[in-house]
Amino acid sequence: MSDDDFMQASDEEYDFEYEDEEEEDSGDVDIENKYYNAKQTKTSDPEDAVEEFLGIPALEPEKGEWGFKALKQAIKLEFKLQRYEKATEHYKELLTYVKAAVTRNYSEKSIDNMLNFIEKGADNPAAVQSIEQFYSLTLQCFQSTNNERLWLKTNIKLAKLLLDRKDYHAVGRKLRELHKVCKRQDGTDDPSKGTYSLEIYALEIQMYSETRNNNQLKALYQKALKVRSAVPHPKIQGVIRECGGKMHMSEENWNSAQIDFFESFRNYDEAGDLRRIQVLKYLLLVTMLMKSDINPFDSQETKPYKNDPRIAAMTELVDAYQRDDIYKYEEVLRKNTDLLADPFIAENIDEVTRNMRTKGVLKLIAPYTRMRLSWIADRLRISEPEAQDIVSYLIVDGRVQGRIDEHAGTVHIESKGDAERAKAIEAMTVAVGELYAAIFSDADGFRLVGDMSGAGLGDPMGDFGGSFGYPDRDRGRGGKGARGLRRPGMKAVGMGMP
Repeated sequence: MSDDDFMQASDEEYDFEYEDEEEEDSGDVDIENKYYNAKQTKTSDPEDAVEEFLGIPALEPEKGEWGFKALKQAIKLEFKLQRYEKATEHYKELLTYVKAAVTRNYSEKSIDNMLNFIEKGADNPAAVQSIEQFYSLTLQCFQSTNNERLWLKTNIKLAKLLLDRKDYHAVGRKLRELHKVCKRQDGTDDPSKGTYSLEIYALEIQMYSETRNNNQLKALYQKALKVRSAVPHPKIQGVIRECGGKMHMSEENWNSAQIDFFESFRNYDEAGDLRRIQVLKYLLLVTMLMKSDINPFDSQETKPYKNDPRIAAMTELVDAYQRDDIYKYEEVLRKNTDLLADPFIAENIDEVTRNMRTKGVLKLIAPYTRMRLSWIADRLRISEPEAQDIVSYLIVDGRVQGRIDEHAGTVHIESKGDAERAKAIEAMTVAVGELYAAIFSDADGFRLVGDMSGAGLGDPMGDFGGSFGYPDRDRGRGGKGARGLRRPGMKAVGMGMP
């Protein structure tokens, strides 16, 4: 065969093959065009877009990626249009693509995103019921395909949903089921599932934190901190540390609370989670409760947020607190009522306010020794009973020496000089009492009473000599060693005689 004949034969063979590929590519291009055309009409005509998307799976000779993508878009639009039954029906069809039509990683990511989407859009009872059906179908699918990893992830997401709905009994059952899967046969934690175990601990810690079960919370918190086999997402660590900080706050362990809130903020910040702003407010709150003069924005992690408008009110509160400016503090609270929208801040800010007012009372009464309770209340802009309560606390605590005349509504403060004189007089009284006891109880003292006529006036000691060992001690005493008797008409000689 000549070279020309060979080339001609080769061209004929390759021409035949190219015609088949062009026909196949043409089909894919049509499906792709239909998909993107439907995507462009999602905003303007969502109902028409749903019909276009639902028509794409039928165009594929066998289940493939374009049909999977089209069903995803159709389900999201149906959920927005509140066609929950249709969305559930098509979601069930979507799960049939997971086994072979798309890759495992792509299907897992897509299903996870789908569940996140419907959770955010669940704003009515029908939507919530639809979500439960979505989770049920997902769990059945991945249990039948032995995809334990996605089964665990889906169950953890379901537990989060139940926790958001405050269904604590259902959360408890789900968490016990998850714990069982993440343990070995001997009951110890499976190191290969450490990341999932830590997520489960985080959910359980949240539940105990919300239900104020501090005994269980403390034990579980310590257990979660000891997990070393996991490489958790920073957000999980942020959740655990935040709940730990709240636990320490309830025990008034301010130092430990500050450490946990700072670690929580740092982890949330690393994860890019908006929760970091709220936790930073908690950090500023505990700084005031610690009565610390350290600026919380001195650290490298918090410094970029110093002028953030979302925490401006808390920053002003801390500044007023550290400067003991009660009027500025009260003004910030009055203007920023949204601060108390957070139950945790509302619960603990009262303690800060009380500390602030206590410091205000101490500064106010320092120059005076007598004042009215109504005057204190007016100056601090509080009620008179509250002013009395604060002054009473200061007196009991020993920080103020004084008393309250409730009938007259006045406060009487003792000066330091008066207190020192009173202490000196009290000490002197005790010393005199001890001296008296030593002389008249433990020794003979001046118990001798002699007859002045019998005493030698030339003897300077006279009858007293007997008491000090002088020779005249027996004279007029009725014999050696005998004590003299008091005669009628004679006065007692010596101290302390009746």
